[in-house]
Amino acid sequence: MMKLESSNHPWTIAHKARRLTWMLVWGLIGSPGPRFLSPWRAFLLRLFGARIGKAPLICGRVRVLMPWNLEVGDYVAISEQVDIYNYDRVKIGDNTCISKGVWLCTGSHDFSLADFPLIWRPIIIGSSVWVAAEVLVQPGVIIEDGVVVGARSVVKKDLSAWNVYAGNPCCFIKPRKLKGIVD
Repeated sequence: MMKLESSNHPWTIAHKARRLTWMLVWGLIGSPGPRFLSPWRAFLLRLFGARIGKAPLICGRVRVLMPWNLEVGDYVAISEQVDIYNYDRVKIGDNTCISKGVWLCTGSHDFSLADFPLIWRPIIIGSSVWVAAEVLVQPGVIIEDGVVVGARSVVKKDLSAWNVYAGNPCCFIKPRKLKGIVD
């Protein structure tokens, strides 16, 4: 039998106040609005501790739980309704596209324990990656450089570089070959 009444979390009052402040600022003046407000969103994320590279596109209605756990490379596109549920670090490499409705989820619960404690592990996404619409990336996953993840996939395990994956659970489809690239 689960004992949720004894469930505990590690958050201090100061941490909760920081998250509340972030949620209010982001909800009121960060998340709403059209794409051209992307530089404003990048500014607010940096203000709250995110490490954001050059020329990001951060669209409206993106949700970031803890910006201080977010690292975004250069020329990254994060589309509408992306949910970055980052109790732990989320790192997104250069020239990567995170499409509409993607959920990057670093947190879960240990259901083997009666008090059902929160657990978390980082998500690392490489450079030149495309995570297509409505993909769920689970805690602890590493998506290496050049990967394409097909729409509505569920990524439970690490994905090797320069391959295409899709499905639930996500599985290898074929190698990714780029046309028009001169070595």
